Amino acid sequence: MEQTNETKTRNGKKRNPVFIIILAILIIGGGWFGITKYVHSRHHEETDDAQISADIVPVIPHVAGYVKQVLVNDNQLVKRGDTLLILDDRDYRIKVEEAEAALATAQTNLQTARATTAAAKANIATSQASVGTVDAEIEAAKVNVWRTSQDYERYANLIKDHSITQQQYEQAFAAKQTAEKQLVILEQQKKQASGQSDAVAQQSNATAQQINVANAAIRQKEVDVDAAELNLSYTVIIAQQDGLVSKINVQSGQYVQPGQALFSVVHSNEVWVVANFKETQLNKMREGQNVVVTADAFPRHKFQARLSSFSPATGSTFALLPPDNASGNFVKVVQRLPVKIEFTDISDPLVRKLRPGLNVSVDVHLD
Repeated sequence: MEQTNETKTRNGKKRNPVFIIILAILIIGGGWFGITKYVHSRHHEETDDAQISADIVPVIPHVAGYVKQVLVNDNQLVKRGDTLLILDDRDYRIKVEEAEAALATAQTNLQTARATTAAAKANIATSQASVGTVDAEIEAAKVNVWRTSQDYERYANLIKDHSITQQQYEQAFAAKQTAEKQLVILEQQKKQASGQSDAVAQQSNATAQQINVANAAIRQKEVDVDAAELNLSYTVIIAQQDGLVSKINVQSGQYVQPGQALFSVVHSNEVWVVANFKETQLNKMREGQNVVVTADAFPRHKFQARLSSFSPATGSTFALLPPDNASGNFVKVVQRLPVKIEFTDISDPLVRKLRPGLNVSVDVHLD
């Protein structure tokens, strides 16, 4: 009797359908999950190694100086052209005034050189007129020499016949000598006048060169004025783009150097995703494919995007110490390639809330 009851109990347990139903559900569910994942993997590539990126513009002074005033606060929204920082500009204003004074001096030197050139040209005209006058006198003296020579020759012939007195002969001889000496004096005066004219001409050329030098000096001083005014303008630092101000690391009264990063402005109107895909996932990925982005900050919202471009090299290539596979201890490691993904629905209000560095997951549709 006991044996019969045990047999019935065993048969009842074997016929219990709960275990079989649960097992069947698990098998069917697991099979469905596996098939779904397999089908999904044939048409999608996913990764959670992705972050939000944006343009980050550092605020860097062009000139050195003490900070006079900081006009923005941490996390403040600024527009392009807004004033961020003002440096003490007194030294640079003095340099502008010095450059302007040097320019005025150079302009005065140019006026002086022009006046000197005008005077030299006047002297040249005077010298040329003097030379012309002497030439006319020389011609007259030559005529006088010819005339007195002719008179002398006639008187010399007449004195032989005693047709004239000795006094008349001596007067003709004296007149001839006087005319010849006068001609010699005038020729010497012409040489002196010509020499003076040449000297004046050389002086005029020298003053003309001084004008060229003065013009070059003026150009140099104008450049100095422009450079001084440019440095003065650099004492006011403005925003180069719209964005949010990062943590400000500078205070009023602090001395800053050219090239020193003071803080940054993060572009708030344009963000994108940089996703690092394994090299084994890139076979079917192409530019222009649709992408669904899910941010950890907004897990229930799906952002629409598209695959924009592929990086020219893997992430490890740009590392400070890139791997050297030529060594003997080579171990193959699957590399990741950065891929840029751009949001297509710019009107989505949540896109503007994404910040650089936030973690996201991406799903690339391969179809």
